[in-house]
Parts: sequence; structure tokens; C-alpha cells
Amino acid sequence: MALNLRQKQTECITRMLNLNQPVNAGATANEEVYKILIYDRFCQDILSPLIHVKDLRKHGVTLYFLIDKDRKPVHDVPAVYFVQPTHLNVQRIVADASKSLYDSFHLNFSSSIPRPLLEDLASGTINSDSIERISKVHDQYLEFVTLEDNLFSLAYKNCYLQLNDPSAGDKEIEEIIEKIVSGLFCVLATLAVVPIIRCPRGGPAEMVASLLDQRFRDHLLAKNNLFSEAGNFTSSFQRPILCLFDRNFELSVAIQHDFRYRPLVHDVLGLRLNRLSVQGEKGGMKSFELDRSDPFWVANWSLEFPEVALEIEAQLNKYKKDVEEVNKRTGGNSGAEFDGTDLVGNTKHLMNAVNSLPELTERKQVIDKHTNIATALLGEIKERSLDSYAKKENDMMVRGVIDRSELIGALKGKGTKVDKLRFAIMYLISTESLHQSDVEMIETALRESEVDTTAFQYVKKIKSLNVSLASANSASRSNIVDWAEKLYGQSISAVTAGVKNLLSSDHQLALSRTVEALMEGKPNPEIDSYIIFDPRAPKSSSGMSSSHLKGPFKEAIVFMIGGGNYVEYGSLQELANRLQPVKHVIYGTTEILTGGEFIEQLALLGQKMGLGTSVATPAH
Repeated sequence: MALNLRQKQTECITRMLNLNQPVNAGATANEEVYKILIYDRFCQDILSPLIHVKDLRKHGVTLYFLIDKDRKPVHDVPAVYFVQPTHLNVQRIVADASKSLYDSFHLNFSSSIPRPLLEDLASGTINSDSIERISKVHDQYLEFVTLEDNLFSLAYKNCYLQLNDPSAGDKEIEEIIEKIVSGLFCVLATLAVVPIIRCPRGGPAEMVASLLDQRFRDHLLAKNNLFSEAGNFTSSFQRPILCLFDRNFELSVAIQHDFRYRPLVHDVLGLRLNRLSVQGEKGGMKSFELDRSDPFWVANWSLEFPEVALEIEAQLNKYKKDVEEVNKRTGGNSGAEFDGTDLVGNTKHLMNAVNSLPELTERKQVIDKHTNIATALLGEIKERSLDSYAKKENDMMVRGVIDRSELIGALKGKGTKVDKLRFAIMYLISTESLHQSDVEMIETALRESEVDTTAFQYVKKIKSLNVSLASANSASRSNIVDWAEKLYGQSISAVTAGVKNLLSSDHQLALSRTVEALMEGKPNPEIDSYIIFDPRAPKSSSGMSSSHLKGPFKEAIVFMIGGGNYVEYGSLQELANRLQPVKHVIYGTTEILTGGEFIEQLALLGQKMGLGTSVATPAH
């Protein structure tokens, strides 16, 4: 059975809402108990894409509150807490218990609670004489946000900035890596799989892989571990492959403009937790949900915007035709003589019409929603020439060059300051041999448009550092301890070696090509240097190549450290469906970023290196 992360996480949450009792086939507990749900803001984001208010009602949740809000006592009712294991949250739980706000407390932590915090909880409730109110404490291993069946985020903000910060010391880097590993461990514990881990040498990907391997090994020593049930199936079911990458592996995808529906909706309208708001016809803001319950969204998210507009029109025409058909059938035969048989026929038509009304109403709502979204997108596209940016960037990536007049024309034409900055950086990344005069000309054009060039200067600096490091011997370049040198060397091996990320034939990203090669497991110069970790194998053999670790693999989990986006997610889903037999790929990242949000992190890194101007770049 294919791994379905959304389903697995929803099952865990359902069980938690039912006081961690087994649930029946209808996803409800055998005994209904009315309860209160208390969560923090992070866990609210975990719940938001998976559980709606009607689902909470179904599971007996009558009231729900944020933990940091003042709450009144509700007697004779159990409270389900779902919070991160932090010192502040533990203090609030102790305070709630000491005030006897609820009859009993069922505590669920989003990840494993550290022992010192558990001791604080115990001593706090003992001192306030409220320990008997604590019914149970559970580690839920749910510290990640699942947006779709095959898409998750650790919701870890500014991870790229923190990992690449020139002032970050070893301790800070280790804490970041530890946080990423903790989130990934939660995902794999929810799926109940111990994967084979593959990653490029050096950089954050290897650090995460190495620590995750050790975390698994330590955990698997316990007899009743989170994976003991799954362990019985290892002989009959093939384990998935976990492919780890660092954002610097393919920097361009995080910056480029894309003209497909889902990336466009995210980048331009700010899709967050499967929700977005757009300007309504009468001036107010309208909020919409875009998830798998929307058939139009599921069917058309990978299409280019003009095709989506045509599809909306086609659906509207089909809807009008079906409404007309219903009206025709229920209108009766005007002028015809009345007889008994006609009554039976008319009644039948009327019943059919009544039965088809809910379906027609639902279709109209979906069409109206996407008409609103498409109208908002079209306004932005026209105002900012987004179609032109997407096409020119694509051409640059494929050909590696752009006509000078086209380049300057785009920088002096339509578009926000961030659009122009992204375009200029895409030129830097995609052009193999840069002429100093061209770079100066771009900088002048950006300054004339009052664009903060800090992010541009940062990428330029990284690119020049890479050229000077190219002659360094491989031993020093792959040395994990030598963080700064390795980082700069690696980040632009992504920017230069991986620049041709769009092939002219099928526009396949370098990430997808590499994942395909890793899943196939055949000898391939692109991946021969990739490290292998198998947490179930003896320690001595880990990191070595072994025949059973090579594949082919049916399932892959691809994780991007430092921020991902819907372009990569779409590319990997296309890959999974294209391969024969069809494969299954889950995509995850530390956070899902728009091009503008990623540029902000590049600009902050530039400032930390003392580059460019210090004006903040507004996000668009």
C-alpha cells in the first residue's frame, strides 16, 4: 500500500481527539465523550489543513481555544491539549491544572517531550496538588504540517538564512540540524517506515542524514519502538528511499517565476495552509480553500494559466447547458393535453431535477471560486508582465544566454521591484560566463528602479567565491567541519553545476532527474558519489554501497533543506506518474516559500556579509 502521509497524520489526530482510544470504522470512538481542545499556534497550523470544525464536532469537541488565551473553568469536562513541548507551554498547563480549569487533562505533545520538561510538569502539578487531574501524557510525533497526500512542511521559518549565516557558529548549526532531524523523525514515525537514506556529500544534507541515521539506531535499540510493528513487514515490503537535498543544490527553482496554476496561486496570491484571500467583486475580501476536496483544483493545478482560464470557461458552459437541460425537462409540454401518463413522466423528471440540484449548486460554487481566483491572477499578470518574466527566465535557463536589449527591457519594464530582482538573479545563475560590463549594467538598471540589490550582490559574491574555490582539492572541499569554505563551495556548485535545471525537451528539474536516478539505482555518474545510510544495517556497513540498498525503489520521500516550493512538488509528482510502473513520491521541506520570501532571506545574508544597500525589500 502506498504511503499516504495525510491519511496517517489525520488518523493520529483523530485518535488523539478521542482521548487516544481506538476508533471504529466511522473514525469515531466507541464511547462519545464531550471535550475541550486546547492548542498552541504551531499545532493550530498542523490541525488547520486536516481537520475542519465539523470534524471536531464529530469527535465530541464542543469548544476549542489557544493555550495563551485567558479561559474560564469548564467543570466535568476533559480537556485535550495538543501543544509543542516548550517550557512556556508546560508552565501554562501547570497553571491550568492548579486552577482546576477542567475535570481531567489529556496532554499530547507534538514531538517527544524532553525529560527536564517532563520533570517540570511533574513537580509543578505535585506542588500545586493537581497531579491527579493529569490523566495521560503522550508523545504524538506530529510536528509537521501536511498540506496534501504527498506534501509536508516542517514550518521551520528562515532555515536557509540560519544555515548560511556567516556568523553562525558550530553550536547554532548543530541546533538547526537537530531541529530538522526531529521534524523528519516525526514524519517517518507517523508513516512507520525506516528508509534507506541517500544524500550528496558535504553540507547540511549530509549532516541531517548522519544525525537521522544515529537517531534511528538509538531508537531501534528499544524492544517496543515506534517501528517495531513495521519491522515485521520488511521482508515482504520494500522500504522507501529518503533523498535529502540542500536548497543550494538548485537555487534557481526557489527564485524563478512560474506560469502554472498552483505555483502561480502560491507565489502571487499567497496560498498558505491551503487557504487564500482575494478581492471580491464588491470590494471585500473573499477567502477560499484549495485542497483535494476541490475537483477543479485537483484536475488543473499543473496546467499553465491560459489553459486554466479556458477550462473554467468550458466548465461554465457545461454547467449552463446542464441547467438548461433540467429546466427543459421540468418545464412540461406547453399546450399539450393533460393525461395521466404525462403526470407520471413529469413527476419522474421533477424528482431527477431535485436530485441533481445539490450537485449543480456545488459545481457552480467551484466555478465561481476559480473565476474569482483567475480574475485576481489575471490582474496581477497584466500589471506585472508575469508571463513575460516566466518565459524569459525559462529561455535563459535552457539557452544560457539572453539578448542584452531584452534583459534591460525587462528590468526597465513592468513588474514589482522583487520581480525585477528575481529576474536579475536568474540571469546571474543561468549565465555561465558573466561579463563585468553586463553585471554593472544590470546593477545600474536595478538602482534606477530603486531596487535593493543586496540579494543580487550576495549571489554574485557566492558565484565568484565558487570560481576561486574550484581549484581547491576535493578533500578540503568535502570536509564537514570546515563549514564556511564547504558552504560557499557547495552552494554555487548548485548554482553553476546545477544551473541547467530546465531541459529544453521536457523542462525537468535537476532535482527530479536526480531523484529518478536514485530510485532507479543504476550506475549513474550524477549520483555515484552520493552517500548511503541504512539505519537497520550494522554501523560498519553504513555509508557503503550495498546491492539491496541500490533499488529500484517504488517509493521515495524527497526532503529539501532550506525551503521548497510548489514548482518542485509539481515536478516530482509528474515524475512519479510518468515512470513505469508508476512510482510514489512524497515531497517535504523545512518551509514552503514564495520567490519573494526566499529573496528576503538572500538579502538578509547579503547584509550580514556587508554587501549592497540596506533598504529592506518589500515582499510581493
